[in-house]
Amino acid sequence: MSALAALFMRELRLAVRAGGGAPVGVIFFLAVVTVIPFGVGPDLNLLTRIGPAVLWLGALLATLLGLDRLFQADLDDGSLDLIHLGGPPLELAVAVKALAHWVTTGLPLVIATPLLGLFVNLPGKGLAAVTLTLLAGTPALTFLGAIGAALTVALRRGGMLISILILPLTIPVLIFGVAAATAAITGPMPFLPPFLLLCAMTLFSIVLGTVAAAWALRFGLE
Repeated sequence: MSALAALFMRELRLAVRAGGGAPVGVIFFLAVVTVIPFGVGPDLNLLTRIGPAVLWLGALLATLLGLDRLFQADLDDGSLDLIHLGGPPLELAVAVKALAHWVTTGLPLVIATPLLGLFVNLPGKGLAAVTLTLLAGTPALTFLGAIGAALTVALRRGGMLISILILPLTIPVLIFGVAAATAAITGPMPFLPPFLLLCAMTLFSIVLGTVAAAWALRFGLE
């Protein structure tokens, strides 16, 4: 556990020193959310209806933006081999790295959501619902993205390939995240059933992403 805690703190320190992760993701998120109102026009009712989808799409694209760095730096400096040969199982090391990546890239998006929701005319309960669904769903995006990052770790400029590989897997998370947030704003479907399904998908994605990414890394290193 001490080794995993040290790995987690190392990932946080590297993210802070490298810079660009959280600020770039939030700026990209802001750009997506602010451009949409100019495209759909001044219809506030329309903005309210599509607001959850806009915020979820922005968060999804911003999450994909930095996934290529999840394992690439470790491969370049040899740390990935040490992690593979170290004491903790590779699956746990992958889970810790993905969690640290979410804390430094996904969590800032969740924190920025209440402010950015004002750009799409969401009411108070809508802001709370979208923020809660993103808090529950963005870890799934990160752990699913870890699969693509592991599969393309040996490839240079694999960021676009990660998006192509991962986007189909994220569609169910996107559907239920938007459905839960929309239900809280306009109904008539209740908020809880799609939200619980979203939480279940996140738990499943954490397990799937951890095991599949570790397998892909192990196969690539061997």
